[in-house]
Amino acid sequence: MSSPAAPLAVGLDPGAAVQHAVGFPPGDRGGSLSAGHHVAGFDPGLLALLPILLAAALYLGAVHAERRRATRDWPAIRTASWMLGLLLVAACFVGPLADAAHTGFVAHMFVHLIAAMVAPLLLVLAAPMTLALRALEIGQARRLSRLLRSPVARVVAHPVTASVLNVGSLWLLFATPFGHALLEAPALHPLVTAHFVAAGFLFTAAFVGPDPAPHRPGFGWRLAILLPALGLHSVLAKLVAADPPAGVAASDALAGAQLMYYGGGLAELALLVVFFAEWFRASDPARRRAPAGVSVSL
Repeated sequence: MSSPAAPLAVGLDPGAAVQHAVGFPPGDRGGSLSAGHHVAGFDPGLLALLPILLAAALYLGAVHAERRRATRDWPAIRTASWMLGLLLVAACFVGPLADAAHTGFVAHMFVHLIAAMVAPLLLVLAAPMTLALRALEIGQARRLSRLLRSPVARVVAHPVTASVLNVGSLWLLFATPFGHALLEAPALHPLVTAHFVAAGFLFTAAFVGPDPAPHRPGFGWRLAILLPALGLHSVLAKLVAADPPAGVAASDALAGAQLMYYGGGLAELALLVVFFAEWFRASDPARRRAPAGVSVSL
């Protein structure tokens, strides 16, 4: 996480920014974003509930299968992390926050914070690939293992690629005319949010997590990539405050930028805590001599 010389100008304090994000009714932000988000009377965000429910069912089913086969239970904390992550993702697509995000820039920024930073960390820490490798039949587990070791996975899951997809898309959305066009297209909002979730998951998994990651570089290299990526996120927040996106009021841009800067800083701090905790455990000689848990070479 970057350490700028001076914080964002405080026209609204961070707590007020959060309250500003969730406390206003849709439509009272002076047209900062598109005024309507239903398409022919149907909310496209409802479609996102289907894969979310499927992800919850598959995870719980794998936990049940693991309990029947293994001599030890799957950690309940991982199940709770997965379910909480999915619940946060669902809140980004349907409900009061999702509705407000279609008409208010600050609420939209709050959705970005949850979808791209908070929920992905919870989902990654739930170790879904590890659970799948343990719950699947041996033949299916081997196919999944080959997929994790494939050249495509090597490229997509690399920290540099994941950083470009995650941080680069944020710059595209909040710092270019193309991003403004996306914000003004109601039918595309669920797709943008889905991209945030997927890119955030890839970004988080590229740096931390208990899942097998055969192509993940060493901790030193990862840190050298992670810190600039986090710094670019903070720079973007300052840019949004100094040069509001087209159609966004200056007060809304300032509140959204503060939410991105301070709220994002907390999410980045949590990511760094996990990163250094894993680095510390990996440097423990006793742990290095311990037999490995699940290997992708099944």
